[in-house]
Amino acid sequence: MAWKKRTRSEARRAQEAQAAQKNAQPQQRNTFREDEELEEELNIHDITRIAAYLKPYLRRVAKILAAVLLMSLCAIAVPYMSKVVIDTVIPQKSMWGLVWLAVTFAVIIVVYEVCLRYRTVEIMRVGQLMLKDMRRDIFTHIQTLPFSYFDSRPHGKILIRVVNYVNTLSDTLSSGLIGVISDIFTFIMTLVIMFVIDWRMSLWSLVLFPILLVWVRILQHFQRIAYQRLSNKQSNLNAYIHESIAGVKTTQTFAREQTQYETFQEQQGSVRWHWMHAVHIQFLMWPGVQNISTMTVALIYYIGITHFAGVNVSTGVLIAFIAYLNNFWNPVINIGNFYNQLITCSAYLERIFETLDVKPDIVDAPDAVELPPVAGKVDFDNVVFRYEPGGRNILNLVDLHAKPGQSVALVGPTGAGKTTIISLLSRFYDVSEGSVSVDDHDVRGVTLNSLRRQMGVMLQDTFVFTGTIRENIRYGKLDASDAEIEAAARAVDADQFIREMPAGYDTVVEERGATLSAGQRQLIAFARVMLADPRILILDEATSAIDTRTEEALQNGIRKLLRGRTSFVIAHRLSTIENSDEIFYIDRGQIMEHGTHAELLAQRGAYWRLYESQYAMLKVESEELGKQA
Repeated sequence: MAWKKRTRSEARRAQEAQAAQKNAQPQQRNTFREDEELEEELNIHDITRIAAYLKPYLRRVAKILAAVLLMSLCAIAVPYMSKVVIDTVIPQKSMWGLVWLAVTFAVIIVVYEVCLRYRTVEIMRVGQLMLKDMRRDIFTHIQTLPFSYFDSRPHGKILIRVVNYVNTLSDTLSSGLIGVISDIFTFIMTLVIMFVIDWRMSLWSLVLFPILLVWVRILQHFQRIAYQRLSNKQSNLNAYIHESIAGVKTTQTFAREQTQYETFQEQQGSVRWHWMHAVHIQFLMWPGVQNISTMTVALIYYIGITHFAGVNVSTGVLIAFIAYLNNFWNPVINIGNFYNQLITCSAYLERIFETLDVKPDIVDAPDAVELPPVAGKVDFDNVVFRYEPGGRNILNLVDLHAKPGQSVALVGPTGAGKTTIISLLSRFYDVSEGSVSVDDHDVRGVTLNSLRRQMGVMLQDTFVFTGTIRENIRYGKLDASDAEIEAAARAVDADQFIREMPAGYDTVVEERGATLSAGQRQLIAFARVMLADPRILILDEATSAIDTRTEEALQNGIRKLLRGRTSFVIAHRLSTIENSDEIFYIDRGQIMEHGTHAELLAQRGAYWRLYESQYAMLKVESEELGKQA
């Protein structure tokens, strides 16, 4: 369990320490079995931040408050009219007075109901607009976060922030936030009228109020803890469901459905228990407030009837006072319910604002400039990279230079630092020492958008979005014509298999391209990059999922893709990079040797040994196939 009690100052120091280390290295992964650490103290700052989402709609809120004020006046007028009827109109037997009061009462009811409908609809509208803005902000912000953020926690725990937690705020923002302003108006105006009518009765009405405050304070502490723990369990369950759906093929392959079911039951059982525990605490609020208000009404009846402590009031005043007392306690109950909601939502607000407060590791420098169209010259000058200050070097004095249009290959064992090199070029990380420049522009001094817009990146794990094949290819250039899309597909030999699909380019592919083979997904990604026409191209094991026959057919397309562009190719199959202008052998974060394919073979070093081992393996496979034939 990640729970521990912390003071607010300790929590703030911990947050500052986390912020200082966020650029260091990816956090230890938070799995679905681990609770996320939360504050036990109510963070008022998170609650006040909601007001920022209310600010754009202040004009609407002003109109709502005008309606609320009119409703409050109507609510105050009715008990006073009852007093006048009982103490004046009936004793005087004034028929005209009774008629006028009846007409006035009817008008008040109509005005009250019209204002009530307006207030209800507008409050819901403003609340939903606020939720829309909050979803927009958190979704937009997530798009800017570093890879380490997504690597350090299950995606289900991120998803629940954007959907479930924001939805949980719906009632609080739609009716509670503005509704409580209405109740505060009614509360204050009623209290003023009560003191005007009889200040002694008013003081007696408040005698049990301190007990209510103590009761609310005690419950607030336990309720917040209960809902924090519930939010943790909901987050864990969501993460497990997301992971289970993503791995359903593996589950069925190994016949582990029962194991998954048992784990699911364990997770949802924990959610259910914590939900019931939180609800038990939450529903202690309303009976407490209701009982105190009922005892207060009984006390006022007793004082008014027995003239206790010298209080002597008329029947009309007593009845009016009881009505005002209801007007007084109803807002108190509503405010208590809102506070109850706020305590509940604070656990979710904490997670929402925590996500919004995560700062991207890599941002534009204050004086960053737009990178002009580049020729493709790339220079790594004595680059050192480490995840944390004082930590071990992942790259150590890498000195690498590529001329415009040159094809550069990076080879070496797994974990040698090849992907880190291209990540520094795309500026997914910043160098610790040295510099990376494109056309003599340090990548740290140009805007990220202008830098990455001129790069095309093809990764081993190719992502295909839900939509048509045409839309997936057009993702590389949103204003591309159909002819350009098809030309890009032909250039990488994707056109043939696309036309064999049921609807050709308009065939709809499922999420993550589940209906396509791995090779087909990568061919679509190749066409997407070709359409983008980047000046610098990065291929990171881009042909690893393509069989040898398909790869041979693709080589011509790849050559077209590389032509006229500076390219960096990471490949374990040395056959794919033999024609590169320069090959760099990377190991332990250093360039061990470099040169053309022929030059490196002549050196009979690490590259030669790697080539010989692959050649021997291919020879054995060829012989085995010959025997089978």
